[in-house]
Amino acid sequence: MRSIFIILLSAAALTAFSQQGILKESLTVKSSILGTNVEYSVYLPSDYNVSNRHYPVLYLLHGYTDDEIGWTQFGEVDRIADRTINSGEAPPMIIVMPDAGVSWYINSADGKVRWEDFFIQEFIPHIDAGLRTRPTKEFRAVAGLSMGGHGTLIMAMKHPDLFTAAAPLSAGIFTEKELISLPDDTWKNVFGPPYGEHTGEARLTDHLRQNWILSIVENANADELKKVKYYIDCGDGDFLIKGNMELHALLIDKGVPHEFRVRDGIHNWDYWRTALPEVLKFVGDSFRR
Repeated sequence: MRSIFIILLSAAALTAFSQQGILKESLTVKSSILGTNVEYSVYLPSDYNVSNRHYPVLYLLHGYTDDEIGWTQFGEVDRIADRTINSGEAPPMIIVMPDAGVSWYINSADGKVRWEDFFIQEFIPHIDAGLRTRPTKEFRAVAGLSMGGHGTLIMAMKHPDLFTAAAPLSAGIFTEKELISLPDDTWKNVFGPPYGEHTGEARLTDHLRQNWILSIVENANADELKKVKYYIDCGDGDFLIKGNMELHALLIDKGVPHEFRVRDGIHNWDYWRTALPEVLKFVGDSFRR
């Protein structure tokens, strides 16, 4: 009896192990647009190496000062994805996490860092060529936290024909008043690289407005915005809550369907780890047929 129990326990452990996804960290792709190598991490479904299937892809973007391993080391993306996929709450998917430095996922005003161009023109094609993806809009989504939430909205709103769903978490959205009143040192360090070093109202350049989420929504055609399904989540104690609430109001005014969540929490990994399962379910529902 004891030996049978041990065999059954071993079989259960082997099954659980076999259902673990495959995590590959800090791979590199050479970018001619950026003139450098870009690192990225990938989560592959547990059956990737034993099947011929093609999978939907979620691009998961990191926050300010993090990199391609932020979501793997602090966000525990592999553990959370394993649990959510194995339970059937989300379908198997590939999750790709690129390093964007402090680019805010846009092309810089001086033209020296064209990160948006790299992502659209080089990175997505690189992933589709190198992995067994389903390389169409219906099976591609984007999500991210903080600066990565901003990047999520940049990609989805400026390129709605490429993504079926977008899920920004604690998105780096600032109201006009907040942008103007930011201390000069903060502006220089955080927003100087993509937007240039300006003070006060001089910060509201044409380049900024072309990449400022609230301005994008105000000026966008509502039918274009409706091409993407949105899931927006921000903690009630987050310093970015005002910008996220303004985004919510603008989308209501535009008549753009979206899910908006305000939960108890602040700007930290505890909040984003609890948000990730819902993100996977949301984008997973968009992938299902």
